[in-house]
Amino acid sequence: MSIPRAPLFDDYSLGRAYDEMFGAAGQPRAHYAALFEQLGTLPVTELQRRQQVADRAFLHQGITFTVYGDSRGTERIFPYDLLPRIITSAEWEQLERGLTQRITALNLFLRDIYHDGRILRAGVVPRELVFSCPHYRREMRGLRVAGDCYVSVAGTDLVRLADGQFAVLEDNLRVPSGVSYMLANRAVMKRTFSRLLARYSVRPIDHYAQALLRTLRDLSPQGRPHPTVVLLTPGVFNSAYFEHAFLARQMGIELVEGRDLFVHDNVVYMRTTSGAQRVDVIYRRVDDDFVDPLAFRADSQLGVTGLFNAYRAGNVSLGNAIGTGVADDKAVYAYVPAMIKFYLDEDPILRNVETYLLDDAVQRDHVLQHLDQLVVKAVGESGGYGMLIGPHSTAEQRAQFRDCIIANPRNYIAQPTLDLSCAPCFIDDRIEPRHIDLRPYILAGQQTVIVPGGLTRVALRRGSLVVNSSQGGGSKDTWVLE
Repeated sequence: MSIPRAPLFDDYSLGRAYDEMFGAAGQPRAHYAALFEQLGTLPVTELQRRQQVADRAFLHQGITFTVYGDSRGTERIFPYDLLPRIITSAEWEQLERGLTQRITALNLFLRDIYHDGRILRAGVVPRELVFSCPHYRREMRGLRVAGDCYVSVAGTDLVRLADGQFAVLEDNLRVPSGVSYMLANRAVMKRTFSRLLARYSVRPIDHYAQALLRTLRDLSPQGRPHPTVVLLTPGVFNSAYFEHAFLARQMGIELVEGRDLFVHDNVVYMRTTSGAQRVDVIYRRVDDDFVDPLAFRADSQLGVTGLFNAYRAGNVSLGNAIGTGVADDKAVYAYVPAMIKFYLDEDPILRNVETYLLDDAVQRDHVLQHLDQLVVKAVGESGGYGMLIGPHSTAEQRAQFRDCIIANPRNYIAQPTLDLSCAPCFIDDRIEPRHIDLRPYILAGQQTVIVPGGLTRVALRRGSLVVNSSQGGGSKDTWVLE
């Protein structure tokens, strides 16, 4: 399908995937018309200049990430695409309702499996699926968490499919990252497309950090009306350290490592120059295994000895709670629509992607016969690791995954290879379509808050479906219209 003539779009072609900017007839969608019009007036040199401004802003602010296992260096500037992704108000309203419904059901599920187990007794979710999950924490059974809110911060990965509808691809319920890039993208956009931004009446996102702080304060233990909140980071060598420092600064709270905290009489304290200061809420960016060497991995040097006992005594709250990872297990994901029906007696507003569970012999046989057509994922991995994209794989890779699946089928799921939607990107001095997804950030406390938009991740390599930054992906600003 041809599109309107504009020099920068000479190499732009529409494929099977839904195109965010152009409709099926090749004309710009109404909400993209002003952007398309402006791009038609800009010479390539002007876009190059704006891209340089953006790149310098990221460099000077130290907006970086780390690729584990990359021998070329530990940190990289986060790749940023100049052109915004635009979502209409009506589309966002549906996403907001769907994400609120989903996080509500997931929190009810977590409370249920660590207490009454109603959904397990009813056979809606198989017991063995929950209890075999490495992220299920038996230490959490019977332990009440503040406000019954297990997941305070979630990052849900959405994809828009060929029919134009959004679907949930993954729930990230442990320590979802990327929100700092969402905020940085908007700050850079204000420099590079300020007039266009104002013309579009884009909904603001600058209040995210304060909304996050309010959500964390909602977790405060009883009798602590003015809680001290800290952000616990694994340290400078963690891939998301920039984000940890950025969010702590934005919220005006202390950024601490495990060695900065200690526990006395089941109360957590922070070492300060003026003496020990009690800590009430910890926004922890340390995985369950490492938060307390006394309760979990004894070799951890990242956590705080005795923290879990203080947590169990109700003297400190954690966001997110320990043990939430069981609900973002990629096999448990398949049951989220059933959870919504079970707990809320509602139909899901956002659909799931079809998912094959490989501990089922029939589904496993089907997947093994169609590995070249499907995407296979390890249930506990993230960041694009532990994944096979069948159509882009080699025979050797498929053989390796076949062996892994047969050896441990519970550890894998499979899904169809999706045609993620495409959006225009400024690459190599021209505009080309690239596949994208969307990760909105959901804050669940006394109320659920979803800052309009999220992180639009971009598969920068032509034809690639992998949007993760660790696998060569980048990001772009997401505009939700008033």
